[in-house]
Amino acid sequence: MAELMYDKTGRLLFTKQMKEEYTLLMPQMLPIHFGMMQKCFELEGYHVDMLTSHHQGIIDTGLKYVHNDTCYPALLVIGQLIDAVEHGGYDKHKVALMITQTGGGCRASNYIHLLRKALIKAGLDYVPVVSLNLSGLEPNPGFQLSVKLALRMIRAVFYGDLMTWMGNQCKPYELHPGETDALTEQWKNRLIDEFDRSGGLGRKTFRRNLAAIAADYAAIEVSGEKKIPVGIVGEIYVKFSSLGNNGLEQFLIDEGAEPVVPGLADFVIFKVDNRSVDVDLYGGKLLKKWAMNLAEKYAHGLQMDLIEAVSRYPRFRVMEPFTHLKPLVKDYLGYGNKMGEGWLLTAEMLDLIELGVPNIVCTQPFGCLPNHVAGKGMIGKIKQEHPESNIVAVDYDPSATKINQENRIKLMLANAALHQKEQKEPAGV
Repeated sequence: MAELMYDKTGRLLFTKQMKEEYTLLMPQMLPIHFGMMQKCFELEGYHVDMLTSHHQGIIDTGLKYVHNDTCYPALLVIGQLIDAVEHGGYDKHKVALMITQTGGGCRASNYIHLLRKALIKAGLDYVPVVSLNLSGLEPNPGFQLSVKLALRMIRAVFYGDLMTWMGNQCKPYELHPGETDALTEQWKNRLIDEFDRSGGLGRKTFRRNLAAIAADYAAIEVSGEKKIPVGIVGEIYVKFSSLGNNGLEQFLIDEGAEPVVPGLADFVIFKVDNRSVDVDLYGGKLLKKWAMNLAEKYAHGLQMDLIEAVSRYPRFRVMEPFTHLKPLVKDYLGYGNKMGEGWLLTAEMLDLIELGVPNIVCTQPFGCLPNHVAGKGMIGKIKQEHPESNIVAVDYDPSATKINQENRIKLMLANAALHQKEQKEPAGV
């Protein structure tokens, strides 16, 4: 058994010996993206399990060890991690937990401390918690975010975005049910194998893969049926995670709609851009701004490669780059509104409307202040500027019933169907 080591603050460290002996548990938010990220960690010598559990016990565990006023995603992630330690069949003395920190002021940075308090309350204070971040927070001797690991993970983000974006434009229309999911799984495994064999980090390889992925999705046979496109925006966890949003994407497909989900890459670039904006707004080192601008330029190049791959096929809706989203909010919010999803949430709604997707579900954890400002708080102004918009804000928390959430979405879909019918019928009919 690895000897427990603590830093000067009393924080339990993840040691080099633990890297050899322990299993790192990571929550799942996006199955495609995180599935590839799991492999990225394994190639660095870590033993990683991605948690896919999806049951009421997760919520109950979260409520047991986290006060019910906290952010719903924090409650779910902490509940899922502790439930896995207690009931997942792991050796409790050879397991560690991985959680992200963005370095900002929202729960994505601070609920790591709630997790540690919950572990103490559950009698699991000997379980180390590893912070995954790009800000140098909470270093551990047994865990390092190497350059190669970071590059592999950023490519996993863009590959995942492409497969999600094109897959959602195929799955509701596919003539052979299951073909889209099968192709997604095939490409995910192929990219994982490439990471294993060669690293797949070259720009030429990246572009070649994007082109091949796009061609394969374009080859899926689809019907000519026109379905109602519905955008999904909101707090990042409930926007993406089926555990957080009660399977929203599949629900929309089952209701005869087409889910349109802005990608993870915009959020990553948004977080990098914020560091540069901080220097403009509050002062700081110009070297920091230069480094952030360089990183943003690199990510923008990858995003343009992705967009080029999609744009070769006219039947697919093409996403806009981050550089297009940022100016959209100029008359809505300042760039200092960056807690959580901040101004990006408003920008995504405006971008979806521009793309011809005026029907939007704004997912938000009840009591999430950034979402109430940049999400629900902006809906009135957006509708004033864009009367065609059809936006519904849906709260997600332990006390919210699934039937209530679905009924609100069904009402939005009914309004969208009515509007679509009115557009088809000639005036006076």
